[in-house]
Formats: sequence, C-alpha cells, structure tokens
Amino acid sequence: MIIQTINLTKRYGELIALNNLHLNIEEGECFGYIGPNGAGKTTTIRILATLLRPTWGEARVCGHVVGYESRKIRPLIGYVPDFFGAYEDMVVQEYLEFFAAAYNITGKKRQQIVGDVLELTDLTYKRDGLVDSLSRGMKQRLSIARVLLHDPRVLLLDEPASGLDPRARIEIRELLKELHRMGKTIIISSHILPELADLCTSIGILERGEMIFQGSVTEAVRRARMGTVVHVATPDDQERARQVLAELPNVENAMLRNGFVVLSLQNETTDFSFIANAMIRNELRIHEIKQEEVNLETAFMRLTKGIVQ
Repeated sequence: MIIQTINLTKRYGELIALNNLHLNIEEGECFGYIGPNGAGKTTTIRILATLLRPTWGEARVCGHVVGYESRKIRPLIGYVPDFFGAYEDMVVQEYLEFFAAAYNITGKKRQQIVGDVLELTDLTYKRDGLVDSLSRGMKQRLSIARVLLHDPRVLLLDEPASGLDPRARIEIRELLKELHRMGKTIIISSHILPELADLCTSIGILERGEMIFQGSVTEAVRRARMGTVVHVATPDDQERARQVLAELPNVENAMLRNGFVVLSLQNETTDFSFIANAMIRNELRIHEIKQEEVNLETAFMRLTKGIVQ
C-alpha cells in the first residue's frame, strides 16, 4: 500500500476537518478525490505532503509515517497546490533549474532533466519566456514539470484544472494520463467530475471530513443507481402514453418530465421491448426509448447530502 491513513483526524479548535479517515491507495493507481468545498480534501493532501501534522491517527506514504519520517517522504512525492506561487519574475528554464538545484541535481544531468520535463509537459518552446507571461494552463503544466524534476513516486495534485479553459483542461488531463502510464501514483482532487471518470482508476468521496465511498467509478455508479429509469419520447398525446405505460406490470411509476414519459421500472429491467409493444398496440408512435444514464456526477449527487463544514 503506497498511501494509507488510519483514523486520520485533523481538528482546528472545534472544527473537525478530517474525522477518522481511512484511505488505502495501491501503487500505480490514479485516485480521484472528490467532495464539496470544505469537505477536507486539501487538508488530506497537505498532510500527505508533510505540510500539516494530524491531530491524531496516522498517515503513511511509501511506508513512512507522516510527522515522524517526513524527511524520507519528501523526496518521494511531488505536490502541486491549487495556486501557482511565487518566482514569476524568472524565465521558465531558470525556474526549473532553480528547483532542480534544490534537489541537488547538478551539471549536465540538470540540463538533461530540465529539457526532458519541458518536453514531457510540452513547454520547450516557452523555455526562455517569463513565468509571469504564461497563461494559467501553462503555469499549471509548469507546476507539474517542477515536481517531476526529482522523479517522485507519488504525485499529489490539488485542483490542477481549477480555472482552466476547456483546451487547457484537456491538455492537463492528457498529461496526467501519460504520467499514469509511466507508473506514477497520482492523487488528484477536482470538481470536474466527468474528467475524473475518464482519468481515474478509483475514487474517494469525502463529505464533512468523512469518507463515504471509496472504490471504482463503476461501483460508485452501481451504488447510486436507483432501479431502472427509462425515457420515452412520442409525438402523440403524452398524457395518454403515460397512462398506457403506467398500467404495464413492470412499471412502478410513470410521469411526464422535459418532454418525455419517464418510467421507473421494477428491478434491473434491461429488455424494453414490452414498452414498444404497448405503444404500438395503442397506436402511439415512438421517437425514442432510452435508459437514463447514471454517471459519476449523478453518483456524487446521490451519495452525498450537500453538507459542508
């Protein structure tokens, strides 16, 4: 287990930011950490980055205990906060060489590594540009380049796509996919749920400092699914269609919503031919029959209560 927390708790006076958090992340995972603002995501990441000490409980990174072996943990991690920070009067290459020197990377090796991370993050053409002149998306890529200089095993990313335009978000997502393919263990907190579903091998849903779900996206969707819901579109009398379909044995409820007849079906019904047959028997035309999609966004809304600190 490359990341493990046991009863991890962080208090600020009367405020409980984390409450007995249990977190287990295997090496090579891309773990999506989601939850409302104030749920405790940033607090968790800062503890794992050795920037905060827990009030009680334990956090381990690569087998080392946060707070007791922090000096051993720091060379193994790369932490990207949700804001860029200082040093904006440097040029890009100078910025990276400064941090490479901080990791005791010297001489030709430093030049090689800086060149490699610039190429990986697609910033080679900006190597002589001022950091202050970069767009927010480029600054985020530069932040990731910075934490790759010492080749860490674990990347801790706090809202890396926050405030980015669609193109910049796609570029960050593709970069993170490449890093995952390279074998990095990635923990990423984000509010952009569809992108996490596409990127992450597992997720954790945090609410009010407590983990309410940890597992795969598929499992989260399965748990959030409340029966089978089917949308039926007809150009004919929708109320009559609703009445006809409401009488069918497999239908628990039928209502009109957004131009569709919405049916709640019993159990996990997957064969919808009985709906089409009933419509045809009653001389009602069919434009569309589709099952309601349950995605990560839907799962998040159903599994959480919207409670904040």
